[in-house]
Amino acid sequence: MKKYCSIYLFFLALIISPLCADAQNIGGGGGSNTSGQEGGGVINTAMPFLIISPDARSAALGDMGAATSADGASAFWNPGKFAFIDQDFAASLSYTPWLGKITNDMSISYLSGFKKITREQLISFSLTYFNMGSIDFVDDNGNQNLPQGRPRDYNIQVGYSRMLTQSSGIGVNLRYVRSNLGATPVNGDIQPAQTVAADVGYYYKKKFKKSLKKSDIAFGAVISNVGAKVTYLGEDQEQFIPTNLRLGSVYSFSLDPYNRLSFGLEFNKLLVPTPQRDSTGIAIISDKNVVSGIFSSFTDAPGGFGEEISEIKVQASMEYWYREMFAARLGYQYEDPSKGNRTYMTLGVGFYYNVFGLDAAYLVPFTRENPLAETLRFTLSFEFNKNDNSNSIRD
Repeated sequence: MKKYCSIYLFFLALIISPLCADAQNIGGGGGSNTSGQEGGGVINTAMPFLIISPDARSAALGDMGAATSADGASAFWNPGKFAFIDQDFAASLSYTPWLGKITNDMSISYLSGFKKITREQLISFSLTYFNMGSIDFVDDNGNQNLPQGRPRDYNIQVGYSRMLTQSSGIGVNLRYVRSNLGATPVNGDIQPAQTVAADVGYYYKKKFKKSLKKSDIAFGAVISNVGAKVTYLGEDQEQFIPTNLRLGSVYSFSLDPYNRLSFGLEFNKLLVPTPQRDSTGIAIISDKNVVSGIFSSFTDAPGGFGEEISEIKVQASMEYWYREMFAARLGYQYEDPSKGNRTYMTLGVGFYYNVFGLDAAYLVPFTRENPLAETLRFTLSFEFNKNDNSNSIRD
């Protein structure tokens, strides 16, 4: 049975790893560098679903959110900006079909909500559930009458955000993550991976006013998924989770009292070691701990400074608002060919009426197939007790 468990993991990694926001190699050792270039190649992590955009608004903005205006999904992107949201309470539900072009039983669901404690303080909650469908197992004798595998990942998160000044805020998240890729009684070699992780985010927003036109510039910085290494196959196969750094800025301005535009730019880097490879090109399992892995991630690329720069993904976005009723969005992400080559354009819309909101996003890949290509993603939100003297996502 061990042989078939290994085959199962291999094909599951083939399906999930290259297509997620960052690749995952269950075996921990990694594959050879097939990019045709010198260097470490694609960075592998466990639990890559932790950095997949869960909500439709940010997904339509090129998967950026460190400095965008606060909304119901802010806890995922930057808990520091949550303190600037104007609602007293809100909840949202997002749904993302996964590999929708080839299957209908894989999806990511995201439930989020928050409650203001005081004007300056807020608590939040979210649940991410990655349903990877069903897997049919076969034993050594070719017997197919075995329980189906039902791999599932989920993330339960709570957060606290606080306004430091009228222009800045900070926030922290704490989460429990469990990844069960071998979810069947017959594959005892595959153990669920689980860990506790944390995020910390900072947000700054400066407002300007000239005549009747308002403008502002925002900056955001967040380190997410700082947590212990995990394993599916034993302590000698431990992997880093996708600890990630985001730095972004958004400039917004009013065209007139009814129309508003925003332009954003964001830089995104994994804070995990670059793969080091042996003479045959096979990645060597890193024995670094989480802290040393974070600090070494800025200087350990075999290709030197040039490869370190290539590990930074770039996102850009444009968002248009008409009053508080309609939004149109456009985004772009670039990733270096040697680091995954996941370059794509995104677009989406949002409709809002009273307490109700509906956002949709669509992704157009440029360089390689994507699990979200030709798939619509949706977020349904409800917002209550808006305070007119506070900031909102339309401001």
